[in-house]
Amino acid sequence: MTSRVFSGIQPTGQITLGNYLGALKQFVALQDQADAYYCVVDMHAITMPQDPDQLKERIKDLASLYLAVGLNPEKSTLFVQSDVSAHSELGWILQCLVHMGELSRMTQFKEKGEGKEAVSAGLFTYPALMAADILLYQSHLVPVGEDQKQHLELTRDLAIRFNARFGDTFTIPEIMLLKQGARIMSLDDPNKKMSKSNPNPGSRIEMLDPPDVIRKKISRAVTDSDRFIRFDPEAKPAVSNLLTIFSLVTDQSIEDVVSAYDGKGYGDFKKELGEALVAHLTPIQTRYAEIRNSGEIERLLHLGAEKARATAATTMEAVRKNVGLGS
Repeated sequence: MTSRVFSGIQPTGQITLGNYLGALKQFVALQDQADAYYCVVDMHAITMPQDPDQLKERIKDLASLYLAVGLNPEKSTLFVQSDVSAHSELGWILQCLVHMGELSRMTQFKEKGEGKEAVSAGLFTYPALMAADILLYQSHLVPVGEDQKQHLELTRDLAIRFNARFGDTFTIPEIMLLKQGARIMSLDDPNKKMSKSNPNPGSRIEMLDPPDVIRKKISRAVTDSDRFIRFDPEAKPAVSNLLTIFSLVTDQSIEDVVSAYDGKGYGDFKKELGEALVAHLTPIQTRYAEIRNSGEIERLLHLGAEKARATAATTMEAVRKNVGLGS
């Protein structure tokens, strides 16, 4: 039987180079190896305040970028979470199964709620909805970064608990930790992951940044004082991060990149990294503009939602029957 893969990204802020190298690029590779379901998780986005009009546009922006980086709607199922009502239905059922103590231990809730006077209950129960996203599609593999591993472990626990209590219903998903590049770090602080929520726009490369902006951000990226270009994440985290980026966008090994800049300074290295990024991202940006302006994205998302609803309906029929819901 073909393995099924599920993953999703929130349509909040601009997608960064870190999102691309750490997730999207690898999603594209997986579509040739598995039955892939990729979701724009807009219901997760509203756990934090969003402008409704902006959110609608960002959903289409993200879906267009999925396609621009190489996702093929004939190989993968691409859809919007809120277009499949089974996500919220199963999310509620799993909220009734998960324990308060389990949710309170989720580190992402603590991080996102830190310093805020009040946070939504939705942010607290977010992992139950994430579990529903995954379990609805009987997913075998879930590609995630290290920061989502805790949520995936909870998803596995909930699937096992449900099956033990109500009978065999869900596939127990395996955690697929993403390969090198899953943690592209901030350009202004190599101890923090590159993030679209960082208030400093210079901390990240955004996928739609113009060429001159990309060059400027790379030229201003922090390095260190000893001027040697070598890969040493402990002693030289900033330079090691830039080497990882260079390697991933040029399909060279890190060793080959280091060798090419042996004896050269940071100036040449950063200049050529900037040019490599521009060369890599320009075709994606061109394709993105074509897709986003064509009006095709709405039709493709509609088709994806139809397929996703059909798959989810089969799971929910079994869930309702086993739980005892419905007439």
